[in-house]
Amino acid sequence: MLKFLGLKSLEELYDHVPQALMLNHELNIHGMNSEFDVIDYLSRVGEYNKGNLICFAGYGSYDRLIPASTKQLSSRSEFVTAYTPYQPEVAQGILQAIFEYQTFITRLYGMDIANASLYDGATSLVESVNIATSSKASKSVVISDGVFHNHRQVLETFARGTQTKVITVADESLTKGTIDFDDDIAAIIVQSPNRYGYLVDLDKIKAVAEKLNCLMIVSMDPIAAAVLKSPGEAGADIAFGEGQPLGMPLAFGGPYLGLFCLKQDLVRKLPGRLVGQTVDKVGKISYVTTLRSREQDIRREKASSNVCTNQTLMAITAAIQLSWLGSKGIVEVANNSFNAARYLYDQLSREKFQFQSDRPFLWEFSIKLKNSVDKVILAMADEGFLAGVKAINDIDGSEYLIVATTEKRTRDQIDSYVSALVKADG
Repeated sequence: MLKFLGLKSLEELYDHVPQALMLNHELNIHGMNSEFDVIDYLSRVGEYNKGNLICFAGYGSYDRLIPASTKQLSSRSEFVTAYTPYQPEVAQGILQAIFEYQTFITRLYGMDIANASLYDGATSLVESVNIATSSKASKSVVISDGVFHNHRQVLETFARGTQTKVITVADESLTKGTIDFDDDIAAIIVQSPNRYGYLVDLDKIKAVAEKLNCLMIVSMDPIAAAVLKSPGEAGADIAFGEGQPLGMPLAFGGPYLGLFCLKQDLVRKLPGRLVGQTVDKVGKISYVTTLRSREQDIRREKASSNVCTNQTLMAITAAIQLSWLGSKGIVEVANNSFNAARYLYDQLSREKFQFQSDRPFLWEFSIKLKNSVDKVILAMADEGFLAGVKAINDIDGSEYLIVATTEKRTRDQIDSYVSALVKADG
């Protein structure tokens, strides 16, 4: 293998890995040891690791409560082993569960049609732009710098392949409607709450979209959609979001879930699976995958989407979580998260911390620190906290610590967090 690759040693295979990530000391496992001896030794070494950090980080992925019922039901073998349900005659249970998921998402976002999920929020953004540019005679889209930075990076990567022009503008400029564009614009894309945690006036964005005669695309957290004006109510043509808060653990970044829904007149451009309800030949309600002719497994190079696997397990997990919460429960989750954030904000204000903005927020906001954000995050880890997420403003290069609370954060945890932050940034 080494000869075929043109390498001289096994170590050369790992030259691309940064030295900071490489093991820089011996494991002290010597001689011939049995499997059980090694397991016992490594278990004792593992006890030196710190426990789980108390999470005050967010930025699209949140430490929310996952009840035992969601974990138990979503781990059933008929769900875990289910793949794309091509054969309706043998997949009625899975198809019905996906249909229920689609129904939940359309109601939550106030839209007409939802698909059977995409991979994550970032790929949902890409598919939104694909629909916009194929619907309008334009390859240019305007996106707010308030959309998650990692989502925009994925979009920019795909845009290079599709020759789509992505114009990034300041969040405030869009809401004020003070920007003129030389290009014909296919869509305006905004996020509310934005990546800094602050709410965006979607009515003003709609006015700008109407002025430019383009689509309005809105990214929104699903829990936030339960208490804010929904994208559909604000006049959005396409709405999407990251579904991780709906029953999925943080799990080092995945698997996550792309929520995606749109207006009825765009349904034939909808990517991924769409499950429909019909009746069989004896009049009994049944479920089928529909509008599949646009997908790559059917049309290949003529397909409008290259999404094949549809994240069935994650969609069903979200449906179970939403069923457990109900319409009152999801509002309670949002309210409890907001109350915790408001308490944190007030405590930080008393300690004279500065904030990026005084705009309304839900459970996430941005702090200006005196010290380096990276250094503060490391110092807070030593105190037992995942302090937040570093964000850099695209316009002026300023750094912020974005902090988030969920329904799991207690008053004692928040008080301890504030004390540790005062020390770390002192």
